[in-house]
Amino acid sequence: METKTTKTTISNTLWRACDTFRGKIDSSVYKDYVLVMLFVKYLSDTYKEHLDKYNEKYEGNEERIKRALERDRFVLDEKSTFEYVYNKRNESNVGEIINKALERIEEENKAKLRGVFRNIDFNSEAILGQTKDRNSMLKHLLEDFKDLDLKPSSIGKSDVIGDAYEYMIGKFASDAGKKGGEFFTPSEVSELLSRLVKPKENDRIYDGTCGSGSLLLKTANKVPSGKVAIYGQERNGQTQSLCRMNMFLHGFDDAKIEWGDTLSNPLFLDNGKLMKFQVIVLNPPFSLDKWAMGFAGAGDDKNFKMEASLDPHRRFEWGVPPKSKGDYAFIQHFLHSLAEGGRMGIVLPHGVLFRGAAEGRIRKQILDMNLLDAVIGLPANLFFGTGIPACVLLFKKNRTKKDVLFIDASGEGHYEKGTNQNILRESDIKEIMDAYEKYEDIEKYAHVAKPEEIKENDFNLNIPRYVDTFEEEEPVDMDAVKENITNIKKELVEVENKMEKYLGELGL
Repeated sequence: METKTTKTTISNTLWRACDTFRGKIDSSVYKDYVLVMLFVKYLSDTYKEHLDKYNEKYEGNEERIKRALERDRFVLDEKSTFEYVYNKRNESNVGEIINKALERIEEENKAKLRGVFRNIDFNSEAILGQTKDRNSMLKHLLEDFKDLDLKPSSIGKSDVIGDAYEYMIGKFASDAGKKGGEFFTPSEVSELLSRLVKPKENDRIYDGTCGSGSLLLKTANKVPSGKVAIYGQERNGQTQSLCRMNMFLHGFDDAKIEWGDTLSNPLFLDNGKLMKFQVIVLNPPFSLDKWAMGFAGAGDDKNFKMEASLDPHRRFEWGVPPKSKGDYAFIQHFLHSLAEGGRMGIVLPHGVLFRGAAEGRIRKQILDMNLLDAVIGLPANLFFGTGIPACVLLFKKNRTKKDVLFIDASGEGHYEKGTNQNILRESDIKEIMDAYEKYEDIEKYAHVAKPEEIKENDFNLNIPRYVDTFEEEEPVDMDAVKENITNIKKELVEVENKMEKYLGELGL
């Protein structure tokens, strides 16, 4: 019986490959090389199995085999397979050989994979070192993957490759500390957001700070049929490449993942205007400094001042956020990208709930327009690289109700304490979802605030203003305290008497 390749098998191979780089290159860099090689091995093994199947079916008729291969999800030629580069592992220009193989994969699959390897260079002296060291690492990397069997018949129908890929991205994010949070949202937070926005069949799902795509995938997978359109944009080129590969490995070949700054250069347009989406989910960089520098143009200097008129899409007419905090820049962009009846879930630092000046004015405008549906406080230390507590803001276009629901899920008992990070358990997620569905007051946990109440608080949304989690201490029994003090004094006298007796016996 043929042995099946499991997620554990794949993960073990990936960790072995990591050992090739550890101590030589930072994990935030070498993750790209390891995960690209996994992707190439998957493509190659799938191609080889299909080639063997068509060879048998068409009895070696090259023309018919070629036509059959062209109908597959992707095509390869023999010089772009893993086997080809593996057999060249001892060549002095092995890095260049791998690069050319990647270029051929892109060229053969322009519609789906054009530019997917654009930001990865296996021949980079700056990253991988001088020729001898670089060649040694690449040889070992190829050998690490040699025996990993990723043929469809060995994997079955389960999503083990995609799951292993996601798992490893999460591990890399954990290792990368603060940088890790830039490309990965913890899976339980993604799970919560994806449930809150309730995606439906034929929805357009959008994340304009998509990282490696975990949040997009979680949300898309909430639709059993998979009939959704996925859109993502990511500023970091390497991370955008990871995201595209992640989408492909999970079967979302048509996902549109673009590379660029969503604020200064939004790439999803419809007749020159911002495209509209039914579902938006995102975990943008917290309080991004210099968020508007992409609007400065050639005259970029320290004196640049962002103005609403500089944005052709008129996203900042409600107010221009401070240059050192981009939170409301993201909020405004995505609210302008939300379709009628659309739902949006965004993870942000608590400061967005109460900071004043320009942010306070923007917040008032959003509330006046009745776009905010719920505010959910999350426990501290959930995210990679930051211990600060975050919140989820839920927005809806065309709300029927005027109230805003506040949920405080930050206290003890609403999460599991971890060694390095706290964790939202399934029971914690369910508790939040139940409260959101009920949309009613729950003592010390949830409160439905009327517009008048929010106005009385000067549009300050700080959760403790609305949800009282104060636990009264039990009253102190003073009689019992007095009795306890009396007993302690008696015991002390007895001990002192015994000590004097012992000292007397010793002649001291």
